[in-house]
Amino acid sequence: MLSFDTLKTQVADGSVDTVLVCLVDMQGRLLGKRYHAQNFLDSAYKETHCCNYLLATDLEMATPDGYQATSWESGYGDYVMKPDLTTLRPLPWLEGTVMVLCDVLDHHTHEPVPHSPRQVLKTQISRAQELGLTAKMATELEFFLFEQTFDEIRAGGFRDLKPISGYNEDYHIFQTTKEEHVMRPLRNHLFAAGIPVENTKGEAEAGQEELNIRYDEALACADHHTIAKHATKEIAHIHGHAASFLPKWHHDRVGSASHVHLSLWRDGSPEFYDKDAPHGLSELGHQFCAGMIAYAPDYTFFLAPYVNSYKRFMKGTFAPTKTVWSVDNRTAGFRMCGEGTKAVRMECRIGGSDLNPYLAQAALLAAGLKGIEDKLELAAPTSGDLYEDSDAREIPRTLRDAVETLRSSQMLRAAMGDWVVDHYTRCAEWEQEEFDRVVTDWEVARGFEKA
Repeated sequence: MLSFDTLKTQVADGSVDTVLVCLVDMQGRLLGKRYHAQNFLDSAYKETHCCNYLLATDLEMATPDGYQATSWESGYGDYVMKPDLTTLRPLPWLEGTVMVLCDVLDHHTHEPVPHSPRQVLKTQISRAQELGLTAKMATELEFFLFEQTFDEIRAGGFRDLKPISGYNEDYHIFQTTKEEHVMRPLRNHLFAAGIPVENTKGEAEAGQEELNIRYDEALACADHHTIAKHATKEIAHIHGHAASFLPKWHHDRVGSASHVHLSLWRDGSPEFYDKDAPHGLSELGHQFCAGMIAYAPDYTFFLAPYVNSYKRFMKGTFAPTKTVWSVDNRTAGFRMCGEGTKAVRMECRIGGSDLNPYLAQAALLAAGLKGIEDKLELAAPTSGDLYEDSDAREIPRTLRDAVETLRSSQMLRAAMGDWVVDHYTRCAEWEQEEFDRVVTDWEVARGFEKA
C-alpha cells in the first residue's frame, strides 16, 4: 500500500505522474478518471465528480429507464467521488501509475449513495459490527485465457475462440508453465500492488485459470477481488491475450465460478469454531449458515447477475444446482471447509465469475445475520451426489426466476432497504429485457429451414 506522504515524494521525484481515481460500478468494474498526479495532490484527493448514470447503467453503458435514482427526466446530475486514501496503491504493470478507490456520495447532501456497491457492503459490515462481529472472506477468481486479443475476437464476431491451451489443465504444472508469461507477472504485479496473492493454478478446462487471494476482512476482500479482476484483463491484454470472466462462453465447456469462503470473528478469534461441536461448527456458525442457505434464492441475482450466469448451473460440471450444504462435497451449493479446525468456514459455490464481489458478499452477510437474529437451525449436512437429490431445493435456474425472488425478498428489503432492492431489481429486469429482444444465432440455425 501507499501513504499519501509517500505519493507526494514519488510525484516530486517524477516516478509517479498518473493517479487512477476509480469507483466500482454495479457490474463490479472500475470506472473513473486518470489524474495528473500533481493535480490529484493539489485538490482531487479531497473529491471529484462523475455523472450519476454510472450507477444506473448496464454492461454496454446504456441509459435504461425505470430507475428512481437517475433518469433523463431528472437530468443526469453528478455524484461525488470521495477517494478512500487507505486504498491508495501502486499499479506496477502501468508505468508511473497509482490508483485509489472512491466512495460515492450524493452531490447535495454528501451522504453515501445507498446503492453504490461499496456502500451496500459497508452497510452489512456495520450490521455485523453492531453484534461485535467481523466478517472475513476470500473469493476465488476463475477465468479463461484466449490466444487472441479482445480486439481480434471482437473483429471475428466472437467466433472461433481459441483457449490458450488445448486440454483440461486442472492443477497441471506443465501446461501452466506455458502460460507463465501472463500468470507470473499477474501474481507479482498484484502482490506489489498490495493484493495478498496466494497462488494461481490451472482450472478444470482448456485455458481456464484460477487466482486465489488471502482471506481478509470483507471490504478488503471485495477491493482485492475487483482490482485483481481488472488487472487480469489489463495484464493479459499487455501480453497479447484476452482474459474473460464470462461464466459460460461455450455450452460444451466448463463454466467459471467465483466461490466465496466466509466466517465470522470476534476480537481476533474465530466465532465459527467450537471444538466440542459437531464438525467443529459453533452454534453461531450454525445459525449464520442456516440463514445463508434459507435465503439463497432471495439473493441469487447478486451471485448470478446476467442471463449467461445461469448457463453454469448444470449437473456434472462442479457448478451447484441445489441450495444445501455438505461437508467437503463439491456437488453442494454450500461446502463446509476446514472441518474440526479453527479454519472452519462455509464456501458458497453458487456465484459465477461475473459477480460483483461487494454485492455478493453483502447478500451473504445479510442472509447470515438474519439467521443469527432469528436463531435459525441448520439442517443436517447432505451427502452423496447432490445433483441427483430430488428432495433438495433448487437454485433459481434463470435470471427471470431470480428477478422475482429478489423483488419479493422481505429479508433483503429489511437488511438493505427498499431503495437498494428496487434499484437492483430494475437492473435485473433490464438485463432480461435486453436479452428478450435479441434473436440469437441458435434460434436462426435451428429454425431457419426446419421450422
